[in-house]
Amino acid sequence: MAEESTTNRPARGSEDYGVYDDAKTYYASDERHHNRYGPRTRTYSQNSLMKQFERVGLREPFRRGSHDESTMEQNRRFLIQVEPTLESLKAQEDTDGNMQITIEDNGPKVISLRTAASAGHNRFDVRGTYMLSNLLQELTLAKEYGRKQIILDEGRLNENPVDRLSRLIRDHFWEGLTRRIDASSIEIAARDPKDWTDDPRPRIYVPIGAPEQFEYYKQVAADRPEIRLDVQLLPEKITPELVRDLNAKPGLLAVATEEIENPSDPAGKKTLRGLPFVVPGGRFNELYGWDSYMESLGLLVNDRVDLAKAMVVNFCFCIEHYGKILNATRSYYLCRSQPPFLTDMALRVYEKIKHEPDSREFLRRSILAAIKEYHSVWTAEPRLDPVTGLSRYRPEGLGVPPETEATHFVHILKPYHEKRGMTFEEFVQAYNNREIDEPELDEYFMHDRAVRESGHDTSYRLEGICADLATIDLNSLLFKYETDIARTIRNMFDDKLVMPAEFCRGTPYKPGQILSSAAWDRRAKRRKLTMDKLMWDEEEGMFFDYNTRTQERCTYETCTTLWALWAGIATPRQAADLVKKGLPRFEAYGGLLAGTEKSRGEVGLERPNRQWDFPYGWAPQQMLAWTGLLRYSFNDEAERLAYKWLFMITKAFVDFNGVVVEKYDVTRPVDPHRVDAEYGNQGSDFKGVAKEGFGWVNASYVYGLQIVNAHMRRALGTLTPYPTFIKAIEANDMKALAGLTLPRTAEV
Repeated sequence: MAEESTTNRPARGSEDYGVYDDAKTYYASDERHHNRYGPRTRTYSQNSLMKQFERVGLREPFRRGSHDESTMEQNRRFLIQVEPTLESLKAQEDTDGNMQITIEDNGPKVISLRTAASAGHNRFDVRGTYMLSNLLQELTLAKEYGRKQIILDEGRLNENPVDRLSRLIRDHFWEGLTRRIDASSIEIAARDPKDWTDDPRPRIYVPIGAPEQFEYYKQVAADRPEIRLDVQLLPEKITPELVRDLNAKPGLLAVATEEIENPSDPAGKKTLRGLPFVVPGGRFNELYGWDSYMESLGLLVNDRVDLAKAMVVNFCFCIEHYGKILNATRSYYLCRSQPPFLTDMALRVYEKIKHEPDSREFLRRSILAAIKEYHSVWTAEPRLDPVTGLSRYRPEGLGVPPETEATHFVHILKPYHEKRGMTFEEFVQAYNNREIDEPELDEYFMHDRAVRESGHDTSYRLEGICADLATIDLNSLLFKYETDIARTIRNMFDDKLVMPAEFCRGTPYKPGQILSSAAWDRRAKRRKLTMDKLMWDEEEGMFFDYNTRTQERCTYETCTTLWALWAGIATPRQAADLVKKGLPRFEAYGGLLAGTEKSRGEVGLERPNRQWDFPYGWAPQQMLAWTGLLRYSFNDEAERLAYKWLFMITKAFVDFNGVVVEKYDVTRPVDPHRVDAEYGNQGSDFKGVAKEGFGWVNASYVYGLQIVNAHMRRALGTLTPYPTFIKAIEANDMKALAGLTLPRTAEV
């Protein structure tokens, strides 16, 4: 385990203020930013200083003065006029004008700041991309908090980058990504960057089983007419036809709420408050399925158990009212799920809250919800393959997925609408409404929806065949469901779990029926035997997807083969083979590749890159692989892979103005956040300062720091590439070995 983060330490010499306080605490305090170092402070009041600037026609950072290059002052502070310094910094250092200071800007990379200890008389040079980009970030935040003048600790500019990014994730990014669906912020939560309609007003759909929410949101709409909130009640039966028809009026789906005292009601009437959830970021502004599990791994590290628990409760609400954990909580996702992680998520949260009085009830409802989802979604047709008993991503749905970019399907649909003499828009409307029949397109979009349900949209591994594939990832996850449910029923509920009525729909159980662990053990054993027979390749030392239509094992090499380690489905011998034969195919400069270059094939104008193929790496693949490797005691491999991923993120963070993005090109040492694939990248288009990062990458960073050892954490802070680090460790080991004196052999 890594040493404790230094961000938790009291800041040295900070008197009663913390150098590393969160931005609100740091910049909201008037007292902190009044110079306490002598009468000269008055000389640099905002008004008089600005008048001096205007008189001599100079910008603050260029103004000459005494330089204080001494390194004697350990806790240097700068006296800064925010607006002029910010403008001068941008003019001098942001040479490409994108409101970021990066290694690609070609300014002088030095700026002179006045020291607070000298009441602004002396100066000190701040140098280098990292410190200047941190200065840009801090001044942007200071300006947002309305500060004209600040006293800025140098420690916020030269902070160890591992500590800085960890601190930003803990204190800022999670907060920036947290949403609630209630009166406090519904206009923020309801905003949909993917909305394709002419009038993208906030809209919420409420399930028929939550009438109290329907009344609540109608009242919110009445109380706040300016936000134009449209409140709709969903019918009880959700069909593909209904979901298609809702596409004309897309909206947010209600999730769980809690009843609280209404502080503004003198009569003490109660009101509702939405349970919080964390969104991925970028264009994804709703509760997502597997993103939420990945995010929870980081939230638990950062002691945000409240958020992780709330998301589990939200998922249970979705299963109870919408029949599944949704791809995401928008009306156009009602037929589609995502990779299932609920049991592991609930058990991890339970471990943190088991001392609380409602913890057992929380676990009971979570497991019951998972049982309903298992039966009604994953082991029911059309997702169940009745021949093998394995499961596939195969959601229902009609027509063209509406949430994609407007041009996404143009090349696919062009031959069809030209053949019929229709415009693109006319064809899409007629096809969606089943006014024209195109069986080839029906099959294409069946597979396309399956790819999106898999979470791996898009990949040449899945294109055109996904709905027919029993994938290694999905079936590993279902094996984990089966073993988690068996173990929990046995150990937590005395091998007797009663099925209540609200979780029986879509299952083979009747209300009041008692479940035991034995049936779940049998299901896990049967799935393991089938996967060994159909998906394990002894010679390659890997699991592969299985095509249920052609009844053949696939050959595409996918990193999800390592999910078998995470789920515990691999035998020790299979695990050893996976590490020896499989792992090297996916390991790259910055961690694990989503798939191999050989499997992806040639790319070009006619066959462009897909984002879930080589050369890209994703946070979920890294975290599941690390956890799986540790499960089978491959500790060195887990540490090495975690180090590479963390190094790549840290280096991009330092060189590119604090950037944290959705995915990375793990083959690029210099600018891995640059992704040339169909969706580009999310999280890189901020101005001045990043406020969110990206959900699962934030999580992978703090989670990975729990896996690397203390030596590795220190090396990450100095931006030491893995090959350099390992050489130093090996040299150190050799030196230590040479210094060992062996005991003499006793004389006979």
